[in-house]
Amino acid sequence: MWRREAPHVRAALLRRYGQPDACEDAVQDAAEAAAARWPLTGVPDEPRAWLIQVAARRLIDRMRAEAARTRRERLDAVREPGAGVVPPVDDDTPVTGADDTLRLLFLCCHPALSRPSQVALTLRAVAGLRVEQIAAAYLVPARTMTQRLSRARATLREAGARFTMPPPDALPDRVAAVLDVCHLVFSEGYTRTSGDQLVDVELAEEAIRLTRQVHAALPDHHEVTGALALMLLTHARSPTRTDAAGDLVPLADQDRSRWRRDLIDEGVALLGRALPHGPVGRYQLQAAIAAVHAEAPAFGDTDWLQISVLYDMLSRVAPSPFVTLNQAVAVAMAHGPDVGLALLEPLLADPAMRRHHRLHAVRAHLLELDGDAHAAAEHYKLAARLTGSLPEQRYLNRRLARLTSDS
Repeated sequence: MWRREAPHVRAALLRRYGQPDACEDAVQDAAEAAAARWPLTGVPDEPRAWLIQVAARRLIDRMRAEAARTRRERLDAVREPGAGVVPPVDDDTPVTGADDTLRLLFLCCHPALSRPSQVALTLRAVAGLRVEQIAAAYLVPARTMTQRLSRARATLREAGARFTMPPPDALPDRVAAVLDVCHLVFSEGYTRTSGDQLVDVELAEEAIRLTRQVHAALPDHHEVTGALALMLLTHARSPTRTDAAGDLVPLADQDRSRWRRDLIDEGVALLGRALPHGPVGRYQLQAAIAAVHAEAPAFGDTDWLQISVLYDMLSRVAPSPFVTLNQAVAVAMAHGPDVGLALLEPLLADPAMRRHHRLHAVRAHLLELDGDAHAAAEHYKLAARLTGSLPEQRYLNRRLARLTSDS
């Protein structure tokens, strides 16, 4: 219930008061109050209204206390409950009709911030991801991300930022950040960075739901279409990604007859509408790669040459260490593991990537394909030690055990 209602509570407070830090504190106060009271009194008939009312009262109390502390000598300046609030937002934008979660995404991707800060702050305030999860996406320690989030909030305060919906002509500038937020939320749902479960289906489907709303609001935005296609084509594999025990099943071993054909057909159709128009962006390219995987009847039928070409294009459009990791696998499958291993060499010099389990997992896999069992075992061992995901850790340890038993 909290995951469903929290964005609506945040949106209601932000629209009225426009103070992100104070609103977030008030929302957390309401959550604590609910956790303490509802087990005794039962869940109210209108839980959202109850939470908004409690959060607003706590926020007003804080505003009064702050005013009293800073202007004691002027008692007549202490705010009344409705003083200083932001007027209701004019909703005459293409996002009209969208739910509060999506509207809050556009509100929080504020132009006073850099794009990485927009995305990180929105992931924390709207999506509710933990600092550790956001830090993992940016390859930085959790402490560093905490500092970045604090600086982002301070920047908004110093800029006097007001959280109002952008006019229609300003929406495109925020779409890229909103798509990044949706995709990172989806990625965390599709493969959790930590914990005892590999997949959070509810979180992945929430990201898809929000992206559908962005697409409904901006149907001619081809990167929005590409992002939705990517999520659908990727999520189609979810039923086969774990076994009955919850352990990871690699792509090569998945039962493709259980992939969701409805999502694949929809994703391919969306991609077909987006690709012929204008410059091809990162989400369209990633969706094209997912489509090649989806259309292969079996793992052995995968067109790795085409995938490696698409990754080469993606590495030029949107280079990143994770793109290089995936590109190395595709190139290894198309041209041999030694070529893929060569692509990984620069990543080994990156301090952030050296701490990331996926670099060592990919390197171990390619070393195993190249026949170097000893080196592969060392990297499987290191990858298992570095991951915070228990299903991934068990999978890596199984690969390690099989490798050592064979040798």
